[in-house]
Amino acid sequence: MDETRKGIRLSMPILRESELFQAVSPDASLSRVRISDSPIAWRRVLGFLGPGFLISVGYMDPGNWATDIAGGSKYGYTLLFVVMLSNLMAILLQSLALKLGVASERDLAQACRDTYSRRATILLWIFAEVAIAACDLAEVLGSAIALQLLFHIPLVIGVLVTSADVLVLLLLQNKGFRRLEALVITLIGTIAILFGVEILLSRPEWGAILSNLFIPRPSIVMNGDMLYIAIGILGATVMPHNLYLHSAIVQTRDYKRTSEGKREAIRFANIDSATALMLALFVNAAILVVAAAVFHRGGRFEVAEIGDAYKLLSPMVGVGAASTMFAVALLASGQNSTITGTLAGQVVMEGFLHIRLKPWLRRLITRLLAIIPTVIVTILYGERGTANLLILSQVILSMQLSFAVFPLVKFTSDPGRMGEFANRAWLRYLSYAVAYLIAALNVWLLIQTFRGH
Repeated sequence: MDETRKGIRLSMPILRESELFQAVSPDASLSRVRISDSPIAWRRVLGFLGPGFLISVGYMDPGNWATDIAGGSKYGYTLLFVVMLSNLMAILLQSLALKLGVASERDLAQACRDTYSRRATILLWIFAEVAIAACDLAEVLGSAIALQLLFHIPLVIGVLVTSADVLVLLLLQNKGFRRLEALVITLIGTIAILFGVEILLSRPEWGAILSNLFIPRPSIVMNGDMLYIAIGILGATVMPHNLYLHSAIVQTRDYKRTSEGKREAIRFANIDSATALMLALFVNAAILVVAAAVFHRGGRFEVAEIGDAYKLLSPMVGVGAASTMFAVALLASGQNSTITGTLAGQVVMEGFLHIRLKPWLRRLITRLLAIIPTVIVTILYGERGTANLLILSQVILSMQLSFAVFPLVKFTSDPGRMGEFANRAWLRYLSYAVAYLIAALNVWLLIQTFRGH
């Protein structure tokens, strides 16, 4: 790094504590969440609950539904191990993201700007923005499909209706960051409860579930078609924008910025993150279990579309409300994800470029990038076109993922940046192994996708 660049960097104001989150709240003071001084640990933990749940919605968004449904209907419970493995990888990477934010007091986007050249920083920002737009596209489609299933609203109209959620988001931001977290947790609870009921209605084989959840089957690797779906589940699970977002929003907690305070913050934030991601594991596993118990057991091995699953669920389960609960959960999933997508977009733009936009403007830009291609494809190709677009959004996310994972592992392994919180040798090796595994699997997935698998 040359001296000129160093001088420019030092002249930039560094956002810390309450100033950090002016990018996602009109009133930064509302974004500071107080932590209890109680000697009872669980009371202090409560103050850290929230960011992990905001992150977890990316692991159960509409982009995950298609792969889970396809895997369950075609291969029964076999791919449950892949769902578990994906979730364990997610817990590791999100742990690194929150540790970066707490220990260095910089989010992942800011750390990239601090470290890389201007050209590389701009390139990483573009990749991140494309990933956020792709994620928002999946959320728009998921919400529009749910509206169509529930209220028979045409897809194009449903896509346009989803743009109105910006008003709800802005209202909640004005009320404080804790309100956003409360809404997200409520929607996650709704999804979990609905799928809990769906599991009971579908009467799955519990022994097969436990066996496949913890024991990998050789057929996952030996069967090319099964491996393709397995990699799709892996690729759709870890969302790159979540790594940027988590490293930022964990700093909204008003913990002590001392070595001891940061150590406790990392420990409690990990509890929040792991708890939320285990709930995401339940939702993803539940989608696959319901598909296996209903469609695979019923001989319908080719159910992969969300719309087809909705139409077949009630008749095959024998309960009229089953399809309705499925669609309501999908709508909650789409609306939930749009909140975190917007926040991630604001954090990324502020972190990489040091540009702060009004929340409504940032939301409008992100949503337009998702709505325009969705409307065009829906008009030209109908429902089948939107299904292909949903798959494309996951491919785009896969392409960008490594550009967030490798810097994250590098930064958290650097003692100069992290001090005493730098990754120990075993964690560094494990993190790089996961990073290279995700990169290799996503490259394979891209090759297969473009070959027209």
